[in-house]
Amino acid sequence: MIEDDLELAEIITNYLRPFDMEITTIDSPFRGLSELEITKDYELLILDLTLPEIDGLELIPKIRNVSNIPIIISSARDDILDKVMGLERGADDYLPKPYNPRELEARIRAILKRIKKDKPEQKSKVFELKEKEMQIFFKQNPLNLTLGEYDILKLLIQRDGGVVAREDFIYSSENIEDDSSLKNIDVMISRIRQKIATIDKSKTYVRAIRGIGYQLSQ
Repeated sequence: MIEDDLELAEIITNYLRPFDMEITTIDSPFRGLSELEITKDYELLILDLTLPEIDGLELIPKIRNVSNIPIIISSARDDILDKVMGLERGADDYLPKPYNPRELEARIRAILKRIKKDKPEQKSKVFELKEKEMQIFFKQNPLNLTLGEYDILKLLIQRDGGVVAREDFIYSSENIEDDSSLKNIDVMISRIRQKIATIDKSKTYVRAIRGIGYQLSQ
């Protein structure tokens, strides 16, 4: 919540807490904007319009540049122009003060329910790349790869289903000699397949694209 009336913010926080809603209150609009850039875990923003430093209506486009978070405007300004401008600039709802916190809770639930319904179901990917550890997991199992094999599978994962030419594996890896033959790439791909198959041999996850290279199936 970006709200400079800390007494009101405390009332709203105490009311919503029993509904399993955890509220973070920030009274500075620019600090709130910075928090949204850094932290991606917030599900919804309650935004006041009359703020220090910058007007809430001017803040909305800046928020939209960094986040698609749903926004409920909570403001004592009941001018229809403020409401129209807020919605046009990217807010999802407008709740004029004073209001019953019960109505705010209902509007929050309605928006989050709609967002969840509209959001496509995310499939968990079977390959997990951990670059810091130079490790790749397949179905939560670590793969015992050589440096060259790691670079090959890493590039396939990064292409996210795109086709990778055999030459690209050589050019993009520091662990594969520049004069390696394309046949050597095929051999390394074969070894990667064997290591994947020890965990799941039901399908071929690294597919050959004839005349071009290889493609990863998640």
